[in-house]
Amino acid sequence: MSQDQDSFLYALSSNNAWAGYKAHQNPNFFSKLASGQTPQILWLGCSDSRCPETTILGLQPGDVFVHRNIANIISPTDINTSAVIEYAVVHLKVKHVVLCGHSACGGAAAALGDTRVGGVLDTWLTPLKALRHAHAEELDAIKDNGVRAVKIAELNVEAGVKVLMANYSIQDAIEERGLEVHGCLFDIASGRIKDLGFGTKGGRGIGANGAGENVVKGKHAQLVFRGGNASMTVR
Repeated sequence: MSQDQDSFLYALSSNNAWAGYKAHQNPNFFSKLASGQTPQILWLGCSDSRCPETTILGLQPGDVFVHRNIANIISPTDINTSAVIEYAVVHLKVKHVVLCGHSACGGAAAALGDTRVGGVLDTWLTPLKALRHAHAEELDAIKDNGVRAVKIAELNVEAGVKVLMANYSIQDAIEERGLEVHGCLFDIASGRIKDLGFGTKGGRGIGANGAGENVVKGKHAQLVFRGGNASMTVR
């Protein structure tokens, strides 16, 4: 048996243990989950295996509607991304759209380099390459490669939020029911999410309640933002 097969069998075994634990913890968990979804958050993130949105938000299945791609690039001509946004905003009526980049992003590093990745990836990363050239002076002034990669990741989130804010479905939802759009960055080294201040509420974070404390409630937990930092309370 190959190592890859071992990993898959371990994943299946782990799933069985998880399902058993959740059912024991809450016998109605899966039956309620199967009855439908009412997520409050649309999460647009990177496909990086180190950035599992529900885990890092401290939330549960059913709390977050998700779309992820390489380097969390938001393109207005990408029908895949557009379909996810439309379904989440128009039909599920999420309350928050979160675009989240992250540190140590391979796509950001590739965009900063002069070597071609090859295949379709070079085409996909073109928007990041364009950001690199548009902000060349600012990026070149940063000598540390890691810091430079974080900076272009932040610029990528800013550009993506601008695309989101120009989306008609999002514009209508902002006007009609107060949908909020947020641009964030996940720091892998600390596990913390930082609000970058892009979107509808500036730097106030996810789900601002007007009292300096921002709350996103899920079915089984709530995420509380204070001063750009997050803490999770299990209910």
